[in-house]
Amino acid sequence: MVSVENLLDAWQEFVRGKRAKPDVQEFSLRLMDNILQLHHELVNRTYRHGGYQSFNISDPKPRNIHKANVRDRLLHHAVHRILYPLFDRTFIADSYSCRLSKGTHKAINRFRAFAYKASRNHTRTCWVLQCDVKKFFASVDHRVSLDILKRYISDTDIIRLLREVVGSFHSGIPGKGLPLGNLTSQLLANVYMNELDQFVKHKLKIRHYIRYADDFTILSENKTLLESLTPQIDGFLRQNLKLELHPDKICMKTIASGVDFLGWVHFLGHRVLRTATRRRMLKQIAEHPAPETLISYAGLLRHGNAYKLLASLGF
Repeated sequence: MVSVENLLDAWQEFVRGKRAKPDVQEFSLRLMDNILQLHHELVNRTYRHGGYQSFNISDPKPRNIHKANVRDRLLHHAVHRILYPLFDRTFIADSYSCRLSKGTHKAINRFRAFAYKASRNHTRTCWVLQCDVKKFFASVDHRVSLDILKRYISDTDIIRLLREVVGSFHSGIPGKGLPLGNLTSQLLANVYMNELDQFVKHKLKIRHYIRYADDFTILSENKTLLESLTPQIDGFLRQNLKLELHPDKICMKTIASGVDFLGWVHFLGHRVLRTATRRRMLKQIAEHPAPETLISYAGLLRHGNAYKLLASLGF
C-alpha cells in the first residue's frame, strides 16, 4: 500500500482531469521528491493527515464538501487501490453506489426487475418501502468504523494509517463524520453500510432490497411485512452503527402510484424523469448549450420514457 510503485500508480489515477489545477501543478513540479517524502513518512509511521478546505455545492441539494490537500488525496488513492478489491467482494450484489460496474442505471434496472418479481408479473400489488439514513456522512462513528475494518484487516500498520485518515475529520462532534470529498470516504461508507446490507439480506431474509449510498428500497407484495421491517432496521442502525432512519423520509407506496427512485418516477411498465430532474436538466442545457451537454443528457433520457423530451432536444 505505501510502496513507491503504488504511490506512483495512484498519482496517475489521481491526476486525470486535474493537471490544470494550481495545487496539482505545484505538487507535480517536484513529483518524485514529494512522493519519496510521503513514502518515507508512511514507512516510518510519521505521516500525519493535513486539514481540509470547505466549500458548498448544490447537486441538487446543498452539500458541504471538504477537500484535502494534494498530498493527502494522493494517499487516499493509494489506500483505495489496495483496499477496494478486498472489500468489494464482500459487498452484496445490490449495493450500487461508488462501485465499479454498478451505478444508477444498473440500480434502476434492478428496481424494475424486482418490481416485476415482487408483483408476480404485475398480477399483484407491489409495495415499496423507501428509507434514508439521517445525516449519514456526518453521523458515521469513527470507533465503530475502525472496529468493522479490524474484522477484515489484521495488519496493524494499515489500521494505524486508516485511523489517521478517519480521525482527520469530524463533523462538529469529536469521533463522528466522514468528509464528503475523500475518495476513501466512498469506500468507508460502503464498508459501514455493508453491515446493514448483511443484516437485511441474511437476518431479515429480504430478497428484493436495493441500496444506493444511504438510501435503500425494499419491494414486496406483503405490506404488513414491510411495515414490520422499519423498527427492526432502525433498531439495528441505532444499536450497531450509531445511526438512525430519517423519520421524514420513510415512505411506503405502490408501484402503480409511482415511486420516485434515483431521479426517475417508476410505474408498472415504464418510468418517467422526475420533474425536478427535468427542470434542472433544461436549466443546465440553457446555460451550457454545447453539443456535448445535449449528447450527455440524451444518453440519460434513453434510460426511460422520455420520447417527447428527446424530440424537443432534437433527438
